[in-house]
Amino acid sequence: MIKHRAISALYPNVHVIRGDVAYDINENVVEYDADAVTNWIDPNQYKLDRASAYPSIQEQLDMQYWDSVNGTTTWADAIAQVKADYPKGAE
Repeated sequence: MIKHRAISALYPNVHVIRGDVAYDINENVVEYDADAVTNWIDPNQYKLDRASAYPSIQEQLDMQYWDSVNGTTTWADAIAQVKADYPKGAE
């Protein structure tokens, strides 16, 4: 859950989250800024976005084969496009 990842990332003293309530290791309620949690952007989201955007391994292998036969760069171009569409650390 994105909200739980945001709370954990922004408040390292949070040990467990139940519903919308965060607790520290001693079961004390940890108050958090709901706006900051809502506005938090997962710095690793680009990895998930890229993974779903890349062509399948089978498609990539086929591209590589035909690139070697035809002297083209279809595979490299496809990978570069995904990386351009979902850059590291993009917000």
